[in-house]
Amino acid sequence: MEAAALAHPVFEPLRDLLHGAGSPGNAAIDRLNALAESAGVRVRSGKLLRFTPPADVPGRYGDYEIRVYETGCVETRPDNLHDYFNALAWLAFPAVKAELNALHARHIPLEGGRRGRFRDLLTLFDEGGAIVACDDADLVGMVRAHRWKELFWENRERVLHSMRVHVLGHAVLEQSLHPWPGITCKLAFVATSDDADEQAAAWLRKLADAATPRDMASLHIFGYPGWYPSGERGELYDDARYFRPLTAAPAG
Repeated sequence: MEAAALAHPVFEPLRDLLHGAGSPGNAAIDRLNALAESAGVRVRSGKLLRFTPPADVPGRYGDYEIRVYETGCVETRPDNLHDYFNALAWLAFPAVKAELNALHARHIPLEGGRRGRFRDLLTLFDEGGAIVACDDADLVGMVRAHRWKELFWENRERVLHSMRVHVLGHAVLEQSLHPWPGITCKLAFVATSDDADEQAAAWLRKLADAATPRDMASLHIFGYPGWYPSGERGELYDDARYFRPLTAAPAG
């Protein structure tokens, strides 16, 4: 990974962790575990979080999410950026990640071997989620209604002042090493950046069992002012390949 790519604001929630964890690889697992131990991170079962090469996970029984819940061991492949960013997400957003895992573990035995729409929502948020901290109801409404140019161009100063995007989805973090306007996150809205992790975990706990991915709003994160070079020109937000109008009812 190039240092210039990691300097992008999308990686801001990971900034201190990136310094402590170093680059992916065998040695990084030891550093990641030292960071987890220092922070006292636990999964919801109470087990201490550990990053473990797949072959070393005790027993390797059951579904991946159940293994994490019951052992605290997160299988982490050396030299794998996807797994590396997953580990960093656990450290940066421990409450959300533990809640996602606990909800998976609770629902898996109820599904009869076939993943349901509720766990589709959990998976999409885990892989491609972001926490949007914003107490401006008008801006949140623009996101939900896909009024992209109005949001990011006509109200860019307001967005910069009142909206913060905290990306936790490890697949999106990996993709963001090479930004492009089509990268999209599923969202949890919270009031402020203070305790955003805990607020988003509380949102997850309140989800109805009937919730599906359609219940989540989406955001083209590289439309955020300053995050993509051509975003300094309003024409970017006219490109309907990426900044598409809403075609269904806004997410609730």
